[in-house]
Amino acid sequence: MFAAIGHLLRLLRAVYVLAREGVFSGIDPRLVPIEARLPLAVARLIARKNVGVGMSRLAVAIQRLGPSYIKLGQFLATRPDVVGAGAVMALESLQDRVAPFPRAVSVAIIEAAFGQPIDSLFVSLSEPMAAASIAQVHRARLRNQDGERDVAVKVLRPGVERLFRRDISDMYFAARLAERWLPDARRLKPVEVVDTLARSVTMEMDFRLEAAAASEFGENAGADPDFRVPRIDWNLTAKEVLTLEWIDGTSLSDMAGLEARGLDLPSLGRVVIQSFLRHAMRDGFFHADMHQGNLFADHDGKLVAVDFGIMGRLGPKERRFLAEILYGFITRDYNRVAEVHFQAGYVPRTHRVADFAQAIRAIGEPIHSRTADQISMAKLLTLLFEITALFDMHTRIELVMLQKTMVVVEGVARKLDPRLDLWATSEPVVRSWIEENLGPLGKLQDAGASVMSLARASLALPDVLVRGERILSSLETSFDKGIGLSGESLEALAKAQAGRFGWMTGALWLIGIALMLHWLF
Repeated sequence: MFAAIGHLLRLLRAVYVLAREGVFSGIDPRLVPIEARLPLAVARLIARKNVGVGMSRLAVAIQRLGPSYIKLGQFLATRPDVVGAGAVMALESLQDRVAPFPRAVSVAIIEAAFGQPIDSLFVSLSEPMAAASIAQVHRARLRNQDGERDVAVKVLRPGVERLFRRDISDMYFAARLAERWLPDARRLKPVEVVDTLARSVTMEMDFRLEAAAASEFGENAGADPDFRVPRIDWNLTAKEVLTLEWIDGTSLSDMAGLEARGLDLPSLGRVVIQSFLRHAMRDGFFHADMHQGNLFADHDGKLVAVDFGIMGRLGPKERRFLAEILYGFITRDYNRVAEVHFQAGYVPRTHRVADFAQAIRAIGEPIHSRTADQISMAKLLTLLFEITALFDMHTRIELVMLQKTMVVVEGVARKLDPRLDLWATSEPVVRSWIEENLGPLGKLQDAGASVMSLARASLALPDVLVRGERILSSLETSFDKGIGLSGESLEALAKAQAGRFGWMTGALWLIGIALMLHWLF
């Protein structure tokens, strides 16, 4: 009861901040249900004057609400189906940048994590180089048997875990209310959306998990000629501290610096797109936060990614789905794109493939009438998800993260080369994956995997039969002798319910006694 009151009060504060910043003032009352018009009028009265209205103030309001809401806003920027196109444009401007905490606090956290004084761990530790809501980064000098080298030391912000737990709990409360009272919201799976956000934030706040993600990502990309991942220093990595190779390179956000180095920017843009697609389709494990600040061009001109707190995974079915959809649009085979949706089980069989293919054609054909620099792959996927909503396709969280990342990756590539031909850039990677996985070689590999699965199943068959025989024997004995309930079981059952409904406690006792008498007599 008290927890629910706490959730409501904090959510009301969030609504008040949104109203105060004028977020609701641009909404036409005629477009909302009658019962919502009075609260909308109150929100307009609360709004501050002369600061602008509508979605233009959304980012300002969310910044005021704190880091948890910034993370939620950044996530919802990938969901135009939930918040609308206008809100997406406002949310895309959110920046997770906050004031750094003192170096002395970082030193205390590092010393507590490793049980050693800072001077025995590092030759030097700089003031904060960058700060966000979850952590900040220092540049440090490390000495070992191979000599001295620079490393990046990422330190968890103190108190951030408690703050996020509280705010995520409020978001769960709101999501469950929406699913219970708003039938239209159920298709959007708000609880599942918060689940994804909670998992992402939890993993971001345990730097051992981020180190593991970076390590796996680095192994996958080890043979890539134009992409690499910083090396992790496991000896100086703990839950609150992550130490990894310092990258001496130029951030992709520094266009002047990239041009001054004489780098081939169009080529770098192609590397950004192809690396993302290669990791998503080949490995099923991709960097899900590939904005310009997390990408660098090193001294060799290779693309280097940093910050592995948000990673995405795709299973074999999702990888095939992505590859065949992109290839279907490239080749204008809309019927195949539709069939893939049905084969993956994303669209219910109550609809017809031909009707779905017709809807997809409405998205694809305008693309092929435009020049390369006018085509947005991310926009295509957004439109595709809007169309699928008409065909009862439920939200797929893993595909939402994929689409979100593609929006960011496309934006980075476009800034490097505004006339980048996304389809020509993507086609070699997509075609290669399809030939390898869906061509003759891929079918042979699938057949081999099926044979191995059958072999493993056959080896396990005797144990399965023995367990099945035991279960059947137990069931027969139960039906022959009756199912008994001990006094202890009845007492435990009663205690478990006693705190909820008094009348139900008595009812359970009566039911239990009746069952016992039935089987005994």
